[in-house]
Amino acid sequence: MTGIRLQAPAPGWAIDADVVVVGSGVAGLTAALRCTAAGLRTVVVTKARLDDGSTRWAQGGIAAALGDGDTPDQHMEDTLVAGAGLCDEVAVRALVTEGPDAVRRLIATGARFDTDEAGTIELTREGGHHRRRIAHAGGDATGAEISRALVDAVRERAVRTIENALVLDLLTDAGGRTAGVTLHVMGEGQHDGVGAVHAPAVVLATGGMGQVFSATTNPAVSTGDGVALALRAGAEVSDLEFVQFHPTVLFLGREAEGQQPLVSEAVRGEGAHLVDADGVRFMVGQHELAELAPRDIVAKGIMRRMREQGTSHMYLDARHFGARMWETRFPTILAACRAHGFDPVTEPIPVAPAAHYASGGVRTDLRGRTTVPGLYACGEVACTGVHGANRLASNSLLEGLVFAERIADEIAAGKARAGGPVPQPVPHPAPRVLPLLDPAARARVQHVMTHGAGVLRSAASLAEAAEQLDAVYAEAAGRPTGGEGTTATVGTGATESTEGAGGDKTAEPGVESWETTNLLCVARVLVAAARRREETRGCHWREDHPDRDDDAWRRHLVVRLGPDRSLDVRTTDTHDLPPTTPDTRPPAPEAPTPAAPASEPSAPGPSTPRTPTTPDPADKAAARREPQP
Repeated sequence: MTGIRLQAPAPGWAIDADVVVVGSGVAGLTAALRCTAAGLRTVVVTKARLDDGSTRWAQGGIAAALGDGDTPDQHMEDTLVAGAGLCDEVAVRALVTEGPDAVRRLIATGARFDTDEAGTIELTREGGHHRRRIAHAGGDATGAEISRALVDAVRERAVRTIENALVLDLLTDAGGRTAGVTLHVMGEGQHDGVGAVHAPAVVLATGGMGQVFSATTNPAVSTGDGVALALRAGAEVSDLEFVQFHPTVLFLGREAEGQQPLVSEAVRGEGAHLVDADGVRFMVGQHELAELAPRDIVAKGIMRRMREQGTSHMYLDARHFGARMWETRFPTILAACRAHGFDPVTEPIPVAPAAHYASGGVRTDLRGRTTVPGLYACGEVACTGVHGANRLASNSLLEGLVFAERIADEIAAGKARAGGPVPQPVPHPAPRVLPLLDPAARARVQHVMTHGAGVLRSAASLAEAAEQLDAVYAEAAGRPTGGEGTTATVGTGATESTEGAGGDKTAEPGVESWETTNLLCVARVLVAAARRREETRGCHWREDHPDRDDDAWRRHLVVRLGPDRSLDVRTTDTHDLPPTTPDTRPPAPEAPTPAAPASEPSAPGPSTPRTPTTPDPADKAAARREPQP
């Protein structure tokens, strides 16, 4: 444990539970429903309303080997190719083999996917997939339908929920195990809503951190709260440099900020073409799948063409669909385009890449366990090893389903083994309080990240971003940049300061200041990792290191926050992630065990422990102490 906490009032109320799930997307609600079904007292904490997370914005669909002729092995091969050498193959196999039955259980819960006249699920294709394996609902409203079904099930089964609540920090017991969370229930501008949920298991399902950039497809609630909480709790995060920029986001102008309308990859899957202002299909010849190449390749292709022509966007041409197809297959996208003054029926759609998905996050094992006992993570906040350096399209909803189920089964099994009362949290001696940022700093952080650590990165841009982020923190701490504290050498040879005790000019505790502080935390970790990885791989594009370097960089970066608020960034010896916790269980069988019928939740089998990495002297020497978040 770091002993670091957000500045906040002491909890004024508390409730007890067996498990608290933080987040209400597909991962969080799936975990909550399965824990409830296992007889666990479950509390769901969500930042806004139950259906306000990223899940309901998912347009394309959910990938699974459900179609004739498709197999988990083929799905696995496409996933590994997209992940650019950094996927955990055992985790990917768990995803693709357990995925089809997880989707069927979702249907049994009440989700209604689009079907043909015979009642067979209609499947489409997206980037990186060699087969049609994407199930969709409402044409292009898959996430909204999945969210509806899960929210209805949660309410029907009377799962206890706390809405409009921002989670603050992890609570621990005397042995350092998880004992719950503190949270703030948002009132009418009051800051006295801090309470606690005491529980021996906490599941982080808080979604992504897209709001760290100026333009993103993520909703306003995606401010990296789960990753920041985990870092303060002493958990390790991994692969945060791999932020996927969706290639086709509706371009609303150079100065557009906040959540931007997504134009789903499914539009290209149905035959839309990427063209420049002259109508030339520039992706042809760049990849065997052309517009349906993995997202990192398409995003790079768009950016290259933009640079060549000195433009700020490209176009997606689907005029050949005709009005009827647009209205029936993509009604949500059609309405969004028309709302912004574009009609895809009669004109090409202006598009440009925008921040979309974090492939990295809180490091977990195959049962969702982090490096902090009792703390689990699933969905976009987690790094399960499934996505590697670049997520395959529509694998995110499936990952949320599969690993949420695995977590729930693990917690239920642990409860059966342990029994006993809920562990009681203990106060940390002299907790170190982070200086809170003024909410006005949020736009500044986003601007710095967009220009220094966006789609195109370099040593110079990342060094400048790190310096500016350090200045933001220094101002919050009430001291000059580069003032008190020691210095830490970073990858470029520059130096950056680490904090002393901090100053007294911080912002007042409140939702906006907590969110902005969390954004700065994840921004600094992302930049530190991006500076260290001196290659181009997946969705990490270094202009000064344009090639993929498997000899030096087919490995992961693991980051941990120290009690002195410095970042310990280390490199694994191989492309395998080390285990998060000692595991004496037997390894999983090579072949997947038969799944239970769709109407009965089936417990996944035990998994193969990952091979630990043994640091050698060279790697120890290379491990640098980065500036604090």
